[in-house]
Amino acid sequence: MAIAVGMIETLGFPAVVEAADAMVKAARVTLVGYEKIGSARVTVIVRGDVSEVQASVAAGVESVKRVNGGQVLSTHIIARPHENLEYVLPIRYTEAVEQFRESVSGIRPLNRP
Repeated sequence: MAIAVGMIETLGFPAVVEAADAMVKAARVTLVGYEKIGSARVTVIVRGDVSEVQASVAAGVESVKRVNGGQVLSTHIIARPHENLEYVLPIRYTEAVEQFRESVSGIRPLNRP
């Protein structure tokens, strides 16, 4: 199973909360984090199977339309991010989200350093 990463950047925190909620409800993905960029830009990051991440990002984009003033600034999906990215950028599974990863995949993840 290819573990993809999906991202949605929004204008405004309420919009990213709405997107994140829709993303985890719409598909079997794990929310691994978010980044506040500045100037009210916020990016939410999910991981999971490629098709699940695609469905998740589509649902997140659609949900932002319901937020007054919310705006999607950009989206992107990387099907198989290089391992080096996981150690440098905030896209990897952390101990804090492992319990959610297990419930999504039904498979206990390998312990990595």
